[in-house]
Amino acid sequence: MNVGVPAERAPGEKRVALVPAVAKKLVDNGHELYISAGAGEPAGWADEAYEDVGCTVLSDREELFETASVILQVQALGAAPDIEMDPYQDGQVVVGLLGPYDITDEQLEALAERNVSAFSMELIPRISRAQSMDALSSQASLGGYKAALLAADGLPKMFPMEMTAAGTIRPAEVFVIGAGVAGLKAIATAKRLGARVRGYDIRLEVKQEVESLGAKFVELDLETEGSGDEEGYAREMDEEFYAAQREQMREVVPESDVVITTAAIPGAPAPELVSTEMIEAMDAGSIIVDLAAPTGGNCEPTEAGETVHHDGVTIHGPTDLPSRVSKTASQQFANNVNSFLNNLLTDGDLDIDFEDEIIESTLLTHDGQIRNPHRDDGTEEAADETDADAADETDADAADETGGETDAA
Repeated sequence: MNVGVPAERAPGEKRVALVPAVAKKLVDNGHELYISAGAGEPAGWADEAYEDVGCTVLSDREELFETASVILQVQALGAAPDIEMDPYQDGQVVVGLLGPYDITDEQLEALAERNVSAFSMELIPRISRAQSMDALSSQASLGGYKAALLAADGLPKMFPMEMTAAGTIRPAEVFVIGAGVAGLKAIATAKRLGARVRGYDIRLEVKQEVESLGAKFVELDLETEGSGDEEGYAREMDEEFYAAQREQMREVVPESDVVITTAAIPGAPAPELVSTEMIEAMDAGSIIVDLAAPTGGNCEPTEAGETVHHDGVTIHGPTDLPSRVSKTASQQFANNVNSFLNNLLTDGDLDIDFEDEIIESTLLTHDGQIRNPHRDDGTEEAADETDADAADETDADAADETGGETDAA
């Protein structure tokens, strides 16, 4: 294959789809690698690092698209809605986070007209064989980690309890809503920082996972039968359920110094779980980090990409947390992409096998046809509620290495 890695164009994106160490593996396997000049610099890799492992650095972005048969990107198409579509060539293969729920009909039609085979890594199925390809989980883990650090940095008190000559310092109270990968990672990080941590999820089966990290599981008096699907994702519930949930959370949220929320629904707005009234009952100086901000947020005042101050409480609505640890995020994403590419190859040659669940699930367009499984006559289907993560990696150590509940990628 001729593999091309263009520089990312989404605002604030510092990740790169391939790092030198992974690029070397592809070069050693006989593939040609082309990198846009400066593509790795925001994540800490100079052009020379790619050249040293056998990649060709191209200063002309258009030339890269004209040369490569396979394009690897972190964010493109529906995942970067404010960016003009790249000049994909006839028959090209595109792999990355492509925003399958936000991609437009015009983009899909353009890809089909160019015979592009577009693979959206957000749609990796939750099966054991695909865990090494699960980019949503690898990126969401970093989102949960950064969410806890963001809260600790802004809170005007320490996270840990300490016994000092000047008196006892009480630990901060942290409440994490959602026990998917991002939520579990936030719990684990907050615990390591010494906070008292509570976690909540509508799926009672994750109680053991929360407690394995040293946190207390909050149980609300709600009917949760059918709240999880066969793959372990949380399902979208009706408004009556969410109303009852909010009513009971009014007792928990005000007791917290920090609230981290992570619940998201692919293809639909995130459920509103924390009301303005709850926030007004929190102590001044409290912090909220809303990881569902990209899809509307779990908190009533949340604004995507902004920090809002309301009644003494700071509400962060970050949309770029994995990018804030761009070196690690790029390494993780590159490993995911490499595993995905290897799955596309048979005896070293590209082989799009529709009998393969991974290929079938992620393929948006191919051979002039639109195959996106999440659209029906141009209408996005409502999907099950999920905390875009890999809940199968849920023991204490695994939570450290995978993590995330919203589509933090």
